[in-house]
Amino acid sequence: MGSHRPPTGIDDVLACETPRSWLQAAVEHQDILLIDHANCEKKAAATAINLMFQYGERYAGLQEALSKLAREELRHFEQVLKVMRERRIESRPLSAARYANGLRKHLRKREPERFTDLLVIGAFIEARSCERFRALIPVLEPPLAEFYRGLAAAEARHFQLYLDLAEKYGGDDVQQRLRVFAEAESLLITGTDAYFRFHSGVPVHPGATLH
Repeated sequence: MGSHRPPTGIDDVLACETPRSWLQAAVEHQDILLIDHANCEKKAAATAINLMFQYGERYAGLQEALSKLAREELRHFEQVLKVMRERRIESRPLSAARYANGLRKHLRKREPERFTDLLVIGAFIEARSCERFRALIPVLEPPLAEFYRGLAAAEARHFQLYLDLAEKYGGDDVQQRLRVFAEAESLLITGTDAYFRFHSGVPVHPGATLH
């Protein structure tokens, strides 16, 4: 694809790092971190399955790639549940972060542009997840730090998958859309959020759960 090939590195795509205040909230509220992380893995699997239903018949090879992705996301969900059981953390309702909806506000409505944007959004969600896993490793005690070290490699593969799909099916405007979403994503991460969540910005009330 020559000059239209998207950057392949997570650090090339993300416009900012996770703020230190978010990491401090994660250390202090590991129960919320794990509960919301489990929710995110379920949502990631659901996203892949929804894309299979919406677009799988239109693009060769898409069904297989997304099916594998959904299985891996559900496997990660099971792994997070195992960690929660080991720590005697019971799941409880949490409100969703504004992160995903904040990205989707920039989603174009017409096809195939909408499909391109959905793939780019998927890449950003996976990229931020990987960046946060890596950032958590030095601030968490083992074995949780090692758990996130193992997940970081998988999230990097998922990021690359979405980026490759965007390049394959998204046409010539993928680079421009990466810039649009990088700016929007950075504002969501560096801005303030009412409550701490896995994909929240800087939390004002870190310990709050159900809202």
